Amino acid sequence: MTAPTAPLTPSDLPEPALAAATVADPSWRAKVGGYVALTKPRIIELLLVTTVPTMVVAERGLPSLWLVVATVWGGTLAAGGANAVNMYVDRDIDAVMHRTRKRPLVTGVIEPRNALVFAVVIEALAFAWLWILVNPLSAVLAVSACLFYVFIYTLWLKRTSRQNIVIGGAAGAAPVLIGWAAVTNSLDWAPVVLFALIFAWTPPHFWALAIKYKDDYASVDVPMLPSVASYRTTAGNIFAYSLVVWALSVVFTPVAGMGPLYTVSAVVLGGVFTVMAADLLRRQPDATTAKRAIRLFSYSITYLMLLFGAMALDQLLRSGAA
Repeated sequence: MTAPTAPLTPSDLPEPALAAATVADPSWRAKVGGYVALTKPRIIELLLVTTVPTMVVAERGLPSLWLVVATVWGGTLAAGGANAVNMYVDRDIDAVMHRTRKRPLVTGVIEPRNALVFAVVIEALAFAWLWILVNPLSAVLAVSACLFYVFIYTLWLKRTSRQNIVIGGAAGAAPVLIGWAAVTNSLDWAPVVLFALIFAWTPPHFWALAIKYKDDYASVDVPMLPSVASYRTTAGNIFAYSLVVWALSVVFTPVAGMGPLYTVSAVVLGGVFTVMAADLLRRQPDATTAKRAIRLFSYSITYLMLLFGAMALDQLLRSGAA
C-alpha cells in the first residue's frame, strides 16, 4: 500500500495543464459537451451492453420496450452521476496524467462546484426515476453501486491499494443485478453469476490498459497494479482472472438454463481471451508490450459485447421472439 496522495496545487501542475486550466468563457456548446463528458459516455455504453441482455434472459424473451427504456435511462443517470463525482474527486490527478488532461474539469470548461451539483442532481433523478417507473429494488441497487464507486473505490481504494480496481469492479458489475431486478423484482443465482463474471472481467480489462499508462499512474502515486508490480506479476494476474472469467461464463449455462448458441460462444470467446492473456504472460516486456496489452484491452470490450449479445440472441431464438 502507498500513502494517499495529497491534492495537487496549481504550482504542482505542468505547463500544459496550467494552460488548459485557463480556458475563459467557454461556449454553451462546449459546456454541454463538458457535462456529457463528465458522465463518461463510453463507460456507460459498456454498462448498458450488459443490462439489456440480462433483462432478456430474466424475461426469457423480450421485455416490454417501456421497461427496457426506463431501466436503461435510469441506469444511465445513475452511472453518469457516479462518474461525474469520480471526475470531481480526481481532478487533481487528471490534470497531471496525459490520458486525462482534456477532461472538462481540467480544461476549465466546467467549474468543480457545478460538476458536483450536476452529479448529485442526476443521481437523485436516477433514484427517483427507477423507484417510480421500474421498482424500488432496482433503484436501491443503482444508488448502492454509485455509493460504492464513490466512497469505496474513488475516495478510498484508488489511491491507497493495488487491489483498487479488483474491489472497485463491483460497481461496474451492478448493472446486471439492476437489469434482472427490473424484470423480476428479485435476484437469483443467475444474475449473481453474471455479477461475478463482470467483477472478474474488470481487473484484466483495466490492467491491460494500465500497462500502457503505468508511468501515468506512477506519476500521481496511484498504485494501479502495473505501476507498482513487475510486468510478469501483472501479466500473471491478468491470465489468472481471464481463466476465472472463462469458467464463470461456462457456469452460467446450467445456472441460467442457456442453450447451445450461448454455450459455444462462451467457450470460444473465453478461449480467445485466455489465449491472448497467456500470450501477454509468456513474452518478455519489450517495445511491443504496450501494443499487445492494448489489443487485449480492446478485445476485452469486444468479448463482453459478443458474449452478452450471444446471451440475448440465445434466449430470443429459444423463445421464438427473434
